[in-house]
Formats: sequence, structure tokens, C-alpha cells
Amino acid sequence: MIPVDEQITYLKKGFVEVIREEELRERILTGRPLKVKVGFDPTAPDLHLGHTVLLRKMKHFEDMGHKVIFVMGDGTARIGDPTGRNMTRPPLTHEEILENAATYKAQVFKILHPEKTEIRFNSEWLDGLGFENMIRLCAKYTVARLLERDDFDKRYKEGIPISIHELLYPLAQAYDSVALNCDVELGGSDQKFNLLVGREIQRDYGQLPQIIGTTPLLEGTDGVNKMSKSYGNYVGIDEAPDVIFGKLMAISDDLMLRYYELLSDISLTELHELKEGIRQGTIHPMESKLRFAQEMVRRFHGPDKAIKAEEHWKKIHREGEIPADVERIRRKRVSEPVWLPGLLKDIGMVPSTSEGRRIIEQGGVYVKSNDILTKVVGESLSVDSDELTFKVGKKKFKTVVFEDQY
Repeated sequence: MIPVDEQITYLKKGFVEVIREEELRERILTGRPLKVKVGFDPTAPDLHLGHTVLLRKMKHFEDMGHKVIFVMGDGTARIGDPTGRNMTRPPLTHEEILENAATYKAQVFKILHPEKTEIRFNSEWLDGLGFENMIRLCAKYTVARLLERDDFDKRYKEGIPISIHELLYPLAQAYDSVALNCDVELGGSDQKFNLLVGREIQRDYGQLPQIIGTTPLLEGTDGVNKMSKSYGNYVGIDEAPDVIFGKLMAISDDLMLRYYELLSDISLTELHELKEGIRQGTIHPMESKLRFAQEMVRRFHGPDKAIKAEEHWKKIHREGEIPADVERIRRKRVSEPVWLPGLLKDIGMVPSTSEGRRIIEQGGVYVKSNDILTKVVGESLSVDSDELTFKVGKKKFKTVVFEDQY
């Protein structure tokens, strides 16, 4: 049996808030494995690094000998939780939910222990609740209390419609806790209201109220918005190793340290030393970013793929090597120099000629001709080869094939 103080310290790491720590201590002291519930609505087909912040906390409980229950919210996904949004999230079809759930099940065990994790679908108990029992559940909470939730309150004040079925979401999530009689529920900090409803509903059903642990929300690769596929700022854990590595190498230095804090396995002491080293200039941020990107690829794809992903990135970004699968575009052969900003816009490498001119001026455009990669200087480019491969920024490559017959 791991000492209680040691368990508490380990389990608290990375939480925004624990409600209530003394209750967690009391239940650990009983000596029985705690039932730890986490719900994921399968609203998208893949998990990303933002999800893994919570998955890693689930694993910490498993490491301490507790039982984690991964609740697949196939029932609640039909409602559509509006958390963090100002409007209703459209509910999915039953087929879409099942397809997404299948990918979740295939991906979660890249982090969780298969033999220690129980997967349940909340339609098991929600579908059988029935009209009478649903009315009894609704009677345990008031509309006024539900409207205290930040997003509901904001929408109500702004006159944005709130459907009755949305108000049922926190109650349905709370009933998951009742059905499983769980000791602990984990969730992102934006889920705090729903988790607190679960405590109250459990008490109304004669159960001990669950302990709550909330995790921080991970910013996406843009460093601004919460990581989400809808924002296009995500890193999917099932993406190709080269893609994961490239996305992580493109984040800012400040965001890298945030990712280290929430996603890496390094100790708090190592993290402090890393931050100090970067601040004092004894540690180069680029080398730290390489280390982090390799750790993430290694976690989801294994050590061999991590090494190859790093080698691939270095060849492209440090040695100027062009990827083998670069897109090839046909254009008519010309005898006169071409205006490069116009060509870059024409082949879809920049959104406008003005953007093309700006990137050229900043030295961000390279061209490979006759196996030589050089930086472009000036807007006029002589075509001295049948093929020219362009590199714009760090990750955009395209090859133009010039032909007489086009």
C-alpha cells in the first residue's frame, strides 16, 4: 500500500482544483481501490493532446492502484454539451457517435492500462431511465441553479435561445456518477459546474458525494484558443509521426514550456531547471523543443518512429532536403523571368501577391533548381530548369514542372 501522503502529492500534481482534498484522503485511508470516473463524449473521431492532459491524470490514479472507468458518452453526445460555447453544439447521429467511439477505444490505451481501465457506455443506464425516473431526476435540481452555469447565464442575458434538452445535460452527466456510484470524477476546468452537480445528485440518491479533480485546458498550437479540431490548432495523437513532430516544432518557446508542464513526464525539478536554463541562456529552446517533440512521438508511436521523425525534420529544416511526396504542379514553359509573387499565389503557396512579396522580402522563400537549394532574392526569377521546387516558410513545399505542351 502506497503511503497516503505520497498518493495525495502524486495525484494532486497538475490539478487546477481538488474538491475536497480531505475527503480524498479519507477514502484512500479505507484501503479499497477508488472508482474514478471520467466521461468523454465521442463528438469527433480522434483524440488530441488536449485530451491527454486528462488521460494522464487518469493514469496517475491507475498507477496508485485505483480503478478508472472511461465513460463513453454515447447517450449525452446526443444532447450536445454547450460547454465553452455560446450556442448549441449540434447533436450527432447514432452512427457518427459509434464510429467516433470506436476510434476513442483504439487510442486511449496508448496512455491508459488496458487491464486496469473499464470502458462503459452511458446509454446503458440513460436509455433505461424512462420518463418517470427522468422526471424524478429533474425534480432534484432547479432551473435557477442550472442558469448559474457561465455559458447558460451568458446566453440567457444575451437573448440567445437555450433549449430544454441542453439543461438536461448536467443532470444526465450527474446520473452517470449515480449509476456507477463513483468516488472521484475528473474533468477539465470548464466542466466544474457539471461535476459539482454530480456531487449534489449523488447526495440526493443517498450516496457519498464524489471528489472532484479539475485539469487545466491546454492551449492549441496557436497559443490562444483551447486545443480543438474545430479551431485547426490541434495535435492528434494518431497523426503521422512526422506531422506530430512538425507541429510541435512550430510552437512558440513559451507554449513549449506550457506543454512540458502539462504533457511531459519530466519531474518538477527538471522542469524548473529547464525554465531557468532557458531564461539564463544556458539551454537553447530549440534543443528543448526537439526533446519534447521526440517524447510525444515516442509516447504514441514508439522510439523508432520518434528517431525517424526527428531525422526527417532536421533534413528538411536544417539540411534543406525536400520531402519525397511533395505536390507537383504543371505549368507552361516560359522563356522570360517570372514574377515570383504571382507564381506563388497561382500555385497556392501564398494567399495573395502582397503576402508573397512580404515573405520574399523577409527571406522566407527558397527555390531548388538542379539539386541546389537557394534563398530567393528579389521578385523576378529566371526559369533555368524543367522543374523548380519552392519552399515557403518552414513546412510548405511544391514543385512546378514546366512543359511545352500544357
